[in-house]
Amino acid sequence: MAAFSFNKLVIFGVGLIGGSLARALRERAGLAGRVVGVGRSVRSVERALELGVIDEAAALGDDIALAQALQCADIVLIAAPVAQTGPLLARIAPFLDARTIVTDAGSTKSDVVESARQALGARIEQFVPGHPIAGRESSGVDAALPELYVDRNVVLCPMPENAPDNVERIASMWRATGACVREMSETQHDRVFASVSHLPHVLSFALVDQILATPDAELKFSFAAGGFRDFTRIAASSPEMWRDICLANRAALLAELDDYTAVLARFRAAIDASDGAALEAAFARSRVARKEWQERGGIKPSGDAVAK
Repeated sequence: MAAFSFNKLVIFGVGLIGGSLARALRERAGLAGRVVGVGRSVRSVERALELGVIDEAAALGDDIALAQALQCADIVLIAAPVAQTGPLLARIAPFLDARTIVTDAGSTKSDVVESARQALGARIEQFVPGHPIAGRESSGVDAALPELYVDRNVVLCPMPENAPDNVERIASMWRATGACVREMSETQHDRVFASVSHLPHVLSFALVDQILATPDAELKFSFAAGGFRDFTRIAASSPEMWRDICLANRAALLAELDDYTAVLARFRAAIDASDGAALEAAFARSRVARKEWQERGGIKPSGDAVAK
């Protein structure tokens, strides 16, 4: 397996995810390729330039600067909220070199693949859908870390049109950051992450929202401690990002919400009937499953969780 190298990497959205990729390739993998950051304006990527995360900045609305940024690019990463993926692909399509591989970091994949097909048309083979499962409570390029992806999963969802060499090139880029690369279909991806990522975020937001709606919310918050902190940590996530994810993965998320509601109804019935045995049995099953997951190394910073 050939080692990864690049001449030019262009990142749309140089925040935690895009910035950490740039830092990992430079500082961890020791690669010397040029990194260009593209933002809504040059000012939006100035901080990344100041920190040395990127070598050059370009504004999305400037045709000349965008064309220069994309010229001879090896790889383009779109690290923006999923609702922006389609418009960004449509924006860059006229300027893409035929040899450039485009990938993304979105938390949903079926909608991204559909958007890519519409935006790129016959050039769809240049797009390799991806999702790095890494995150932190802090967001923005100042939170970017060179070791963010070490031992984390990155999911690729190759399409039939993708050349195997292009898929392997994106996989080798992520492996250079220390990540473990997995493959699955976009449909399977969205089912899996609706269950283990998207639903937990909705539940966390919902609990905080429920307490806010009560007359004694301030009193309740004043007594909240470890359990509340752990359960609601991900409610500190970006509202814009999670709005887009919920809508983009609507069908799979609704199915998970229905299943969860059924479990809550079962728990409620057991509590109402004072059925301690049923509650204890359910809690014990969950405890064992959670412990086994932890022992397999499952406790890591939340993937698509907090900020991108």
